Amino acid sequence: MSTPNPRRPIMPGNKLFESLPGAADPATVTEAAHRTAELLVRGVRKSEDAEVHARVVKLADDYGLDELAELWSGSPADSLPGALWRLYVLRSWVHGNAEEVSREFSTGRAYAEVHAVVAGVAEPPGPAEVRDMVDAVLRGVATGDFATTLDRAAAFARIIATGRAHLADDGHDRVLSAAKLVETADQLETSARAERAGHLW
Repeated sequence: MSTPNPRRPIMPGNKLFESLPGAADPATVTEAAHRTAELLVRGVRKSEDAEVHARVVKLADDYGLDELAELWSGSPADSLPGALWRLYVLRSWVHGNAEEVSREFSTGRAYAEVHAVVAGVAEPPGPAEVRDMVDAVLRGVATGDFATTLDRAAAFARIIATGRAHLADDGHDRVLSAAKLVETADQLETSARAERAGHLW
């Protein structure tokens, strides 16, 4: 999967939308990654978070998720920002390769019927339907159960991986990329279990 070039990093608190001269402090970037992820997924818990939350949401609305994804990109797979990064990459990849993804999904669902039900792509799964599905998953970050959102994304990635492997024609690169999608699905499923247990941060 390929991702668009991210924009500048952003920092927490009053510095949330200011770029830093030179290299950013890794500890500060980590703090910002976790804080923005928590605000987007969990919402506002304290009154002092309200203004920052509003600015984070406005940033995502005005510029897409590129600014925030730059923060999340270095986070561990088993963390909240790491889970958001994988959702972001999945969405970006689907939007950039909808025709190919729909073909792989159509092939993969014949071998992964249970996952197809979980993923919830409309029939028939053309490019528009695949894009709509992954967008619906991302909307679930703000409006639905986050563990379910992660499970749906994992099921979707697993179906695509299955389809890609069956269409690979022994192409080494495609087999490797299918394996990477399976790894992403595994990571998303692990995050979903952690979320249900209250351990995803």
